[in-house]
Amino acid sequence: MSIEKILSISGKPGLYELKSQTRGGFLAESLNDGKKLNVSARHNVSMLSEISIYTYSGEVPLNEVFQKISEKENGKETIDHKKSNQELESYFREILPEFDEDRVYPSDIKKVVQWYNILNKKGISDFSKKEEENEEKDTSEKTKPVTKKETSNKTAAKKSVPKASANKKGGTGKNAATRKV
Repeated sequence: MSIEKILSISGKPGLYELKSQTRGGFLAESLNDGKKLNVSARHNVSMLSEISIYTYSGEVPLNEVFQKISEKENGKETIDHKKSNQELESYFREILPEFDEDRVYPSDIKKVVQWYNILNKKGISDFSKKEEENEEKDTSEKTKPVTKKETSNKTAAKKSVPKASANKKGGTGKNAATRKV
């Protein structure tokens, strides 16, 4: 399991794994208790792979922060997220010394520590650069040259689509003259 399929759902405790897509949203499974949840569009959902931590020089992706915590703790669990704000901030400063103290709140640090411990308990400990591999695949697909055959099919499809006739409620198309008033 990779971090790309792990979700945080606003208003719901813990983390969830994306299982499948449904008609009105998607199905997620809790990493804490294994219960499945139908998530609709009204929920505020964040993928962990899309979250970053603010620093004074920019932003650091969450997987890099998790990797630094894992290296510091030798792949084991870290401190409890229920520790005092001062203890959590000093610990986080050891992990990411340049984090922006004005934009990263103690509640954010608690979430990061809690999420790391949840992932560690589930055996997810490889937070390496999997995103870079995906980016390389995406860029190779984007740079694919367009052939003449593909372009001629696109223009042929445009030419074969008939133009819409005027509406029947008073338009000036060819059907307008033959209708009864």
